[in-house]
Amino acid sequence: MSEEAGAPTEAVAVVEPGPVTKDLQAQGFAVTFEGYDHLRIEIVQVPAAELLLVSRALYDTGFNYLRCQCAYDSAPGGDLVSVYDLTQLQDRASRPPEVRLKVYLPRQNPVVPSVYWIWRTADYQERESYDMYGIIYEGHPNLKRILMNEDWVGWPLRKDYISPDFYELQDAY
Repeated sequence: MSEEAGAPTEAVAVVEPGPVTKDLQAQGFAVTFEGYDHLRIEIVQVPAAELLLVSRALYDTGFNYLRCQCAYDSAPGGDLVSVYDLTQLQDRASRPPEVRLKVYLPRQNPVVPSVYWIWRTADYQERESYDMYGIIYEGHPNLKRILMNEDWVGWPLRKDYISPDFYELQDAY
């Protein structure tokens, strides 16, 4: 710890990018290393325009299982985030390699390519993210509401969503 102008400063640890980030950057992708989660899973930020190319590159290197696709709202009025947890399934691997991709999307026009054509498990997961947050997964074969009624207005899990005072259930009986 050093003192400059009377204020103590703390040393900041520099974390090297993980192996997946380094590999993708070496291939020319404009990805950003975000760090590791509590389980030491590497987190990589991917631009929406490069998601399909990065996904295909990862699939080709063995990340053959999309364990989870989900979304979240980063802050009221902030970006929406589409998240992809990928695993490299291997025979007899006790802890297979994993990576998490994050795509930050503007709230006003949240459009990202669908990864359905790479991992079919994205089908219902992308539909749920669409239904709850309004993220448009371009190229998805059946992007429609999955949890809410088709005539529901708004995106219920956005932090700025205002719940209606009354919603009439039609044909409930």
